[in-house]
Amino acid sequence: LIPQDEFEKYFDEADLIITHGGVGSILAGIKKNKKVIAAARLAKYKEHTNDHQKQIINEFSSKGYILELKDFNRLGSLIEKSSKFKPKKFESNTENMVKLIENYIEDSNHTSWFNKYHFFVSNLLFLISVYILNMINFKILDFFRMHFIIKNLISWLLVGFLLLIINKIINSKINIKRLLTYFIFIILDTIIMVIIFTFFDKDVFSSKIISCVITSILYYFIKIIFK
Repeated sequence: LIPQDEFEKYFDEADLIITHGGVGSILAGIKKNKKVIAAARLAKYKEHTNDHQKQIINEFSSKGYILELKDFNRLGSLIEKSSKFKPKKFESNTENMVKLIENYIEDSNHTSWFNKYHFFVSNLLFLISVYILNMINFKILDFFRMHFIIKNLISWLLVGFLLLIINKIINSKINIKRLLTYFIFIILDTIIMVIIFTFFDKDVFSSKIISCVITSILYYFIKIIFK
């Protein structure tokens, strides 16, 4: 019935903490190197659905972290005993558990090649499909006599429009950062294409292919950095 910061203050000031057998309450005490007496909330008194708190307290007390209160008539003597009790210093096992899980996941026996390289495979498939669509649009626009820069921008915008429709169909939210990234790559692709066409004596379509390859590599590089 008190605010959390006030609760923490009492924990910090206490020499001895008497608590029920919840993991959170016990850990709050032993992490602060406090002496803790814990009493289980029991199912027979309808304090809990089962007696798991007895197991929790027994585990902590058997390792020397806390004192277990089994008989409430002995609370006084247990408080006296606590004056000489030196609780074992708590060492978290979280880091070891995380490493154990990470090693299990990374183990090739527990993950398919697709899941292992999902980031690279999914992005590669996305890039290939996007650039194929872009190339098709670019070639179709040959029927219209227009400057290749305008043609490139229109072909990209058509692909973007198609991606928006797909996003709408699968109910995926449009991310502003992704849209911005998309427009940056349109501009980047166009600039690279112009440079190749102007300075390397390549035809328009060859310039387009080379610019697509370069922007794909840049896309991967940026995705890896900002993943």
